[in-house]
Amino acid sequence: MSGANSWLQRQRKTDLTELALHTGLKNYEALKKSELELALDEYLAENSSTFSSDPKLINYYSSRARTAGSPVKRGAPDGPTERLTVARRRATKAAEEITPESEEEPPITANAVALRTPGRALSLASRIPLPATPADVAEAVDRSTIAVRTRVASLYKESGITEATHATRESLSTVASVLVAVSAFELWFLRPEILADRYAFTIPAVSFLGTNDFPVFVPDMFLLLTSSFWSPALLWAFTSAVLPSVAGYFVNLTVGSHPGGRVTRRSAPQADTAIDPLTFSIAKALISYVVYGQGITFGGWIDETSIARINTAIYGGYKGVLTGTAITAVLSIYDAVLKK
Repeated sequence: MSGANSWLQRQRKTDLTELALHTGLKNYEALKKSELELALDEYLAENSSTFSSDPKLINYYSSRARTAGSPVKRGAPDGPTERLTVARRRATKAAEEITPESEEEPPITANAVALRTPGRALSLASRIPLPATPADVAEAVDRSTIAVRTRVASLYKESGITEATHATRESLSTVASVLVAVSAFELWFLRPEILADRYAFTIPAVSFLGTNDFPVFVPDMFLLLTSSFWSPALLWAFTSAVLPSVAGYFVNLTVGSHPGGRVTRRSAPQADTAIDPLTFSIAKALISYVVYGQGITFGGWIDETSIARINTAIYGGYKGVLTGTAITAVLSIYDAVLKK
């Protein structure tokens, strides 16, 4: 394979890349400098009629014309032509010797040299490294920004945050999740009352961080062996979970909401819930009002001290419990309307 054009060989790879982009050369990104020179030489030679008048490629076609017209390319000249050329050179030399020495030639300036040898001047200028232009800096910043954005997007996609968020939202968007949240809210305030904290140890102060001594308290697990824990704990469990669940199981309005018959695609049967949330909320509200609001002990079966402790510990007392049941009842009705 013959070498590329000498003018192309003198160019930097960045200049060759800009020429390839300017002329519309395809599949040049992965080429090395020598391969890109050969590809550009062949492409420009095939499309000389299109790019010969392009100002950016005048030097290339001039260099190609000189290369095509050199004696090496054309071959050795004939004998008479060579003799005629030698004779002309001798005549020119003799005329120069006859010219008087008194005539002074004008000084040759740098501009004149540049005009006489434009190819060499352009080659020298192309070898001098130039500072980056604002357009190059902006392009480099854009490439870096795109690379960082792509990397961050890939890391976010691989982390699974989107899937976890959707799964969490789907799990919490049910009436059962709201019921559990309300019960957990009540239990959060009830736990310090029935299972009090006890001092365990102290985290010493760290002068470097500017912190003070921090005492650590943990639940007193020995209270699990006493009736002081079990009496209010069982009372809350029965009034807030067990008895309302029994009522919601046997009085389940979702069982008879879609009687048997013709089922179409638009009216597909919904799965029955084991416990009706509306019945659960109503039963919990009635039981809590009777026990905590009115203080009924059902013939001494319920300890009055436990009622008072629960009524004091839960946020808002029995009114807070009634507020929670009202919220769950409204949500259960709203959910039933959406499923119709």
